[in-house]
Amino acid sequence: MKPICFSRTLRTFALSAALAAPVLWAQAQTLTVVMQGGLRVMDPITSTAFLTRDHGYMIYDTLLGTDAHFKIQPQMADWKASADGLRYRFTLRSGLKWHDGAPVTSADCIASIKRWAEVDSSGQVLLPMIDSIEAVDDKVFEVVLKERTTLLLEGLAKLSSRPAFMMPKRIAATAAATPLTEYIGSGPFRLVRAEFKPGLKVVYEKNKDYVARSEPASWTAGAKLVGVERVEWIAMPDAMTSINALKNGEVDFIQQVPYDLVPMLEHQKNVTVQVLDKLGSWTYFRFNHLHPPFDNKLVRQAAMAAVGQEDVLKALVGNPKFYRTCAAVFGCGHPNGSSYGAEWVIPSDIDKAKALLKEGRYDGMAIVVLQPTDVAIVAAQPIVIGAALRKAGFKVQMKTMDWQTVVTQQGNQKSPQEGGWNIFATAGLLATSGDPMTNTTVGSNGRKAWAGWPDVPAIEVLRQRYVRSTDLAERQSIAVELQKLVIDNGVVAPLGQFLIPAAYSTAISGVLESPVTVFWNIKKSAK
Repeated sequence: MKPICFSRTLRTFALSAALAAPVLWAQAQTLTVVMQGGLRVMDPITSTAFLTRDHGYMIYDTLLGTDAHFKIQPQMADWKASADGLRYRFTLRSGLKWHDGAPVTSADCIASIKRWAEVDSSGQVLLPMIDSIEAVDDKVFEVVLKERTTLLLEGLAKLSSRPAFMMPKRIAATAAATPLTEYIGSGPFRLVRAEFKPGLKVVYEKNKDYVARSEPASWTAGAKLVGVERVEWIAMPDAMTSINALKNGEVDFIQQVPYDLVPMLEHQKNVTVQVLDKLGSWTYFRFNHLHPPFDNKLVRQAAMAAVGQEDVLKALVGNPKFYRTCAAVFGCGHPNGSSYGAEWVIPSDIDKAKALLKEGRYDGMAIVVLQPTDVAIVAAQPIVIGAALRKAGFKVQMKTMDWQTVVTQQGNQKSPQEGGWNIFATAGLLATSGDPMTNTTVGSNGRKAWAGWPDVPAIEVLRQRYVRSTDLAERQSIAVELQKLVIDNGVVAPLGQFLIPAAYSTAISGVLESPVTVFWNIKKSAK
């Protein structure tokens, strides 16, 4: 037997370790994520899509944040209000830079606020209440109100959809209806534009110039400390592929786990399954009010009566521990929640639907229902809706596409015969749906409203009353009135509430519970 040469063995081991170390370091510094779908729509002001919003939180920042106690906190700026509540002075904190190295200025923020307010449901109500918004110097600007309102701070701190993200003035000068072509923010991550593959892959790198706040991270407030060098969003349309990739350590995080696949991960030693948004979401469908047949209130009511929430939730979720039926536009369990309409919004009442169709003189024209096929959380609703409408006597045409195409189609105001739509379904956060300003679906100012474009002046009058009131009992009374108007006019058709499980590798820590998916505060260890 030949003697073992320990010096050679040690040299070989040392070389192997040296070669492996950079690989392990690179793995530990890159967070690989499977989001709900592939990102294509990147402007978080023109779009209300959650995926686009999540992208916004990666690269942009907000003047104010909202913590887990629903308290508004300073983020990019602190503020002081005058004794009469009409003058707000915002002071940008030190060290804020855009990703191109330029300093963040008051002029940038003013331009960003104006672009956001053009299209946001809160901003549109706020804008007429502002007397002036002017820079004092490069770091200080003032907003002078015509009347007292809590909406200024609430709007700038809103979580979703369409948060008031700050952008450089030259970018924010783009008309709000025109999608951006340049994506520069001041947030904790930078977009790696050269590696962006629409619908397939998005890469973000740590913004080493980002100066975080000192407070603990809480929802969108506090310290946004980045613990990895890169975050890669990759699209995996096949859910089973993403589940196996997580089990095998090939991906680190799945934003939304299909409910029927949760049992495959619950007992995996290297995987954590967790509901990160404890308040949950609600799902609903929207009508196009501009074109027949849903320009007729009776026909909208017929469709709402036809669709049963339990049918939708069974198809979407399946497991009752993750869902509940609910007719409240502002959320069951919320102080503004109301059960008005529950007797015909929650169950499927085909006879009522048929009677309403007859009264509304529906002529049998085809109903175009947008049907996304690649995002599980919005794929089941159109199928159930379509089946229920057919039972009631509607002629239904399902129009299949990926979710990001649905997002772009939502803003199409042309008739269905010219490429538009009649119905689409989506979901919203309960954390931001509890009042008529942050709840995007309630706005009813015609073509200025969110997709569907309902025009119900009485709703707008009540929204104005709500925002001017500081009395909780009065606000709750207004919310009850709004529930009745929203349901009776078919502004939005509630389909119930649900929780969404996420899953992630035990190699990562610091995952925040939050209504929005955020990737700061996360660290990853080498495998």
